[in-house]
Amino acid sequence: MPDKIIDVAVGVLLRPDGTVLLGNRPADKPWPGWWELPGGKLEPGETVLQALARELHEELGIEVTISAPWVTYVHEYPTTTVRLAFCRVTGWLGEPKGLEGQELRWVDLRHAHEVPQLLPATYPPLRWLQLPEVYAISAVGAPEHLPDFLQRLDKNLAAGLRLLQWREPNWPSGVSAPDLHEALVSVIARCHATGARVLVNSIHPSGWWAQADGVHLRSTDAAHLSTRPNLAEGALLGVSTHNLAELAQARALSADFAVLGPVLPTPSHPGVLGMGWAGFAELNAQAGLPVYALGGQSASTLALVRSVGGHGFAGIRAWIA
Repeated sequence: MPDKIIDVAVGVLLRPDGTVLLGNRPADKPWPGWWELPGGKLEPGETVLQALARELHEELGIEVTISAPWVTYVHEYPTTTVRLAFCRVTGWLGEPKGLEGQELRWVDLRHAHEVPQLLPATYPPLRWLQLPEVYAISAVGAPEHLPDFLQRLDKNLAAGLRLLQWREPNWPSGVSAPDLHEALVSVIARCHATGARVLVNSIHPSGWWAQADGVHLRSTDAAHLSTRPNLAEGALLGVSTHNLAELAQARALSADFAVLGPVLPTPSHPGVLGMGWAGFAELNAQAGLPVYALGGQSASTLALVRSVGGHGFAGIRAWIA
């Protein structure tokens, strides 16, 4: 880690119509004309959210009313290293204006990464914003439960579910048991028909990963890797984590996101109290990538997850309740 790191608060201004605000850098600053998310350096004694509110008022003339920490990411430029505290901003007073002579542009999240001359450190958050807030985990359990699971899956896909992990460690084996791979193929077809993506848990054969949209590594499997798995372009890599070391390993593998837990008590971890919200917030702040909260999570906890910096929640039961 370099001796000198510049701390910067960055605002990810999101409108309900699915657009994010970008501005190009003025001529008197490094990288003139390049596009970036608005923000600026922390002043002595400021918290990230205080710096964010001040910078957005100075740059854009707005008063921030709703903001939350998200991902803190270190990026090395040729002449400097910055620690970028990205914060999601969903409420403000006033209409953003380029008070420093910068041009502003509201860009569709789906195509924001295609804007020419994007500042390099701007690519990661625009990519992370493609991830939905709900990460569903399958738990069919047995062949006889598959029809009911598919019915519930269809209902949730119609309601907006866009990311599913296929994880079936208890599926029975043997010549008389229905094929788990055939069940996966059916699930992938249903998800792709609605624009949803499917990741295969690493407990299943690696040959299945390419048929889906990537892989979700168990923490024990991630620990044995030194580089990111060889996945197709655009494929996702998720990693299960429980502590700071496992989050660091997920980051070293260039994972697209991590799942961290358990946060609260959950039936899948009987007798385990969980790390609690303070523990989750502390680890999330050091993750360097989007983190889903796992353990006791549901739509009712989503606002709390976001308030402590989580990207969203992952769940085995809550998404099909």
